[in-house]
Amino acid sequence: MKLLIGVLLLSGIITAIELPSLLKKEQKKELYLFSFFLLFSMTLNILHSMHFPLPNPLDWLIAIFKPINHLIVN
Repeated sequence: MKLLIGVLLLSGIITAIELPSLLKKEQKKELYLFSFFLLFSMTLNILHSMHFPLPNPLDWLIAIFKPINHLIVN
């Protein structure tokens, strides 16, 4: 529970620092990207703090490049 509160608090601090300058400069694309990446990272951090099993990206890369490796080697 402490980790969840910490993630939310830190995300709020980051938003409070970055959001005013993005709104002031009217950078809509950057605002959308900032919001997407912040929400994505918050979601991953919350799931990780709740010990939810998350897939390893390296497994995906192995699944993609293993057939290519077999084509090159054979």
